[in-house]
Amino acid sequence: MTILQTQALKKYYGSGNTEVHALDGVDLSVETGEFVSIVGTSGSGKSTLLHMLGGLDRPTSGKVYVDSQDIFALRDDALTIFRRRKIGFVFQSYNLVPVLNVYENIVLPIELDGNPVDQDYVRQIISVLGLDAMQTRLPSQLSGGQQQRVAIARALATKPAIILADEPTGNLDSRTSQDVLSLMKVTSTQFGQTIVMITHNEEIAQLSDRIIRIEDGKIRG
Repeated sequence: MTILQTQALKKYYGSGNTEVHALDGVDLSVETGEFVSIVGTSGSGKSTLLHMLGGLDRPTSGKVYVDSQDIFALRDDALTIFRRRKIGFVFQSYNLVPVLNVYENIVLPIELDGNPVDQDYVRQIISVLGLDAMQTRLPSQLSGGQQQRVAIARALATKPAIILADEPTGNLDSRTSQDVLSLMKVTSTQFGQTIVMITHNEEIAQLSDRIIRIEDGKIRG
């Protein structure tokens, strides 16, 4: 089943001689449960694409479907709610709330949505990611790799349709990067989770199920 799809997706900046085609007619599809890497150099359009897939920015033209919903057909307030419920984000900078402990950070998106926490599911995520002994610690008491594991747990906790990861190992050393990506692959398999990861690192990308290459705003394979 196709969980994520784009059709003729374009994002242009500027006009005339200074117009930049950050995305220039991108068509892609991702199946439920896939772990896909989108690889490209700086300026290739990969981060712009991630922002479009997550509804963080609106395209110049084209469509993005997440779980069969045309996300840009939604008004801004409805899109915000849809994004919170259906899309999990893992960023390079972790984006944890410094005054909340590990457990509180993980369940925060669920509580913001006013939903009850599935305690058994959250405990399972915490266990798989090796965070059992860290639940009461603040982010400042964790290493970079540990913080990124918390960010992954937070993304999984809402049971989203997809997880979008933007250079999730960019701030980590090579060994920790391998550990974090291995855990992402484990969680993708164990929880049937669809993951789309943006990276410039070919070695990291090899851990995914499929690699999509982007260059000058176009998919190259």
